[in-house]
Amino acid sequence: MRHDVLIVGAGPTGMVLALWLAKMGVSVRIISKASGPGTASRALAVHARTLEFYAQAGLAEAVVTEGFQVGGVNLWVGGERQAHVALDETGARYTRYPFLHIYPQDRHEALLAERLQAAGVTIEWNTTLVGFEETADGVIAHLTLPDGREETAEAAWVAGCDGASSTVRKVLGIGFPGGTYEQTFYVADVEAKGPPMNGELNIDLDSADFLAIFPLDAGARARLIGTVRETDAEAGQMTFEDVNRKAVESLKIEVTKVNWFSHYRVHHRVVDRFRKGRAFLLGDAAHIHSPAGGQGMNTGIGDAVNLAWKLKAVVKGEADARLLDTYEEERIAFARKLVGTTDEVFSLATSDGNLARFVRTRILPVVAPFAARIELLREWVFRTVSQLEIDYRGDFLSEGEAGRVRGGDRLPWLDLGEGRSNYDGFGDFSWHVHVYGYAGHLLEDWCRANGVPLWIFPWQTDFEDAGLARDAVYLVRPDTYVASAAHAASTEALDDYFRIKGLKLPLV
Repeated sequence: MRHDVLIVGAGPTGMVLALWLAKMGVSVRIISKASGPGTASRALAVHARTLEFYAQAGLAEAVVTEGFQVGGVNLWVGGERQAHVALDETGARYTRYPFLHIYPQDRHEALLAERLQAAGVTIEWNTTLVGFEETADGVIAHLTLPDGREETAEAAWVAGCDGASSTVRKVLGIGFPGGTYEQTFYVADVEAKGPPMNGELNIDLDSADFLAIFPLDAGARARLIGTVRETDAEAGQMTFEDVNRKAVESLKIEVTKVNWFSHYRVHHRVVDRFRKGRAFLLGDAAHIHSPAGGQGMNTGIGDAVNLAWKLKAVVKGEADARLLDTYEEERIAFARKLVGTTDEVFSLATSDGNLARFVRTRILPVVAPFAARIELLREWVFRTVSQLEIDYRGDFLSEGEAGRVRGGDRLPWLDLGEGRSNYDGFGDFSWHVHVYGYAGHLLEDWCRANGVPLWIFPWQTDFEDAGLARDAVYLVRPDTYVASAAHAASTEALDDYFRIKGLKLPLV
């Protein structure tokens, strides 16, 4: 059987891509060389932007209910808490999810697999991609099945969501430049007592050994993510006792039980290309970096959401194939920026150099308490870490400006009261037009004739605070980014946008 999309890899990135495509009526086949969903809770953090995407697919409520909400972040230097940021206060005007959400990856993957099954897609575990070649209208993939038999599979497109050692990337011959951090990362799930066991995220920047303490509940359990320098003779031999005293002594943490401990080296790399012919790279197959900011899994999910609606449009004949070029354009720029930023921040936090140590131990204790009280700075940090700040300004699909909102921006989220928001209608994965104020009959007729949902929100002064312009027309993409922003309700401009971008009307 020929499928529209063959997805290689069934971690969160691959499963989100499969789920989004299935919900949009695209035929998918998803395989994984793993024996089943992960049993180790590697990635923990689910950021606000990911939860917004999950709300579109009816996933957010389950994730939020099952996980643990972190409402604040603390910065420790010299054994003392130097700064505190309340996330729920900082982010409440930007999103329905103003917190850092802890949801262990093993439970996360199990939920995604369950929802995929309900959508009629069965993950084929213990199935390995050996290689593939491109044809005039698709790809022919060579698979090894669980019983050792070989099979040839056909698909129109292939998506490599198969991790840092991606077979898809190797078959394509795409470079993966970057480097490896000198430090060894360790991860420990512990039960403990002490001041940082407060149900919030705690970060210690005292020494060159970085340590972040992610709560797993309100105070009894936590995950320690830290770094330590190993000699060649010590490589692969580390135990928790080797890092316990140095890593947690200054924070007065008393570890009573270690439930899981692992250590590994981390790379920082971005591929040269996110697409080659009929194949795409997503998630760790395309970019890897320090785990300290909890960005990796969320970035891979963002890749999947960005590509899914574009693949659907091309598969269903709603757009020219050139739409798929915008996946690389939009996501590779962000990946390079993210890897560069996390590398710089992590290097400063872990450097043995005199300047870096002076900044951490002398400058930060003085500056951090004042910086944490600056509202604009707190909000910027929240928007950046939660990935609400990602935009595609200046890219092919992004046009215009109205108010402070430009084409390529994430549509500002608005609390409309009584549990309602302007994001409530995006569950159909379609294009939408938003007007805050008066729309007019011409625009209403155009939207009706072209199958584009029109949302008209009576004007409120709070909308201007969010950057929106009164009576402006915002054309919103299926992933809730603004495609076009214009002050005048010109239906000709909307026609031109769809024609120039290779998108076909009416939408069906």
